[in-house]
Amino acid sequence: MSESRAIAGGVMPGYPEPLWVQAANLIRGEIDAGVLKRGARLTPERELCEQLGISRVTLRRALRQLVEEGVLSASHGRGWYITKAASKKEWPNRLESFSETAARMGLRTHSTIVRAESSAASFDEAEQFSIAPGTALFRLERVRFLEGVPTALDLTIIPLGLVPDIAEVDFAVRSLYATLTAAGIEPARADSTIEAGKADERTARLLRIEVGDPLLIMWQLALGERREPLFVSTIQYVGERYRLRTSFTR
Repeated sequence: MSESRAIAGGVMPGYPEPLWVQAANLIRGEIDAGVLKRGARLTPERELCEQLGISRVTLRRALRQLVEEGVLSASHGRGWYITKAASKKEWPNRLESFSETAARMGLRTHSTIVRAESSAASFDEAEQFSIAPGTALFRLERVRFLEGVPTALDLTIIPLGLVPDIAEVDFAVRSLYATLTAAGIEPARADSTIEAGKADERTARLLRIEVGDPLLIMWQLALGERREPLFVSTIQYVGERYRLRTSFTR
């Protein structure tokens, strides 16, 4: 059985992500790109540590995470092997909440509520949801924290009729996705648009950044199994505190 090739690049100590998360992302990225072949044995730990510029303790935490994701398998006394099947937990093919993404990466998260209120749908909102103008919508706006650092401003809008008692939920401790699941609502897919932006005065204050600082803005329309609109989210990520990662193949 062949052994994998060297990994290009190393971790960046100045990045907000923990070193083991960066290491896991680098290895996963090389596998996704086909540089590291499925079924091959991963480079020995000592060489990986040198290539990535990290300690063996940090490396092993990254490798254990990849085992949990199904990317690697461990063989006692023989090393680490790249699984032949593609991982089922890769982003962005899997629709996950902010909390689920953080948990998968081993990061702590919490939220503070900016507003949780009901109001009438505008004409544009009614068109998005295929409902009548004036229909009640629930608006949930939260500041999302990673490892205690404000990372994103998340505004989600959902027709109140889908979850009539949603206003009674404490979303400082409760997941929106868990609330929808409990109500029998399961988003099947999301159409997303990502663009660059700059923080206005309100956003800067809530995220504790400067006015004009760069933002990564994601707009999502979540759809059910029959492609019915479920909710719309606008998430403004602090540019220097969050990265979205994907892979392209040809």
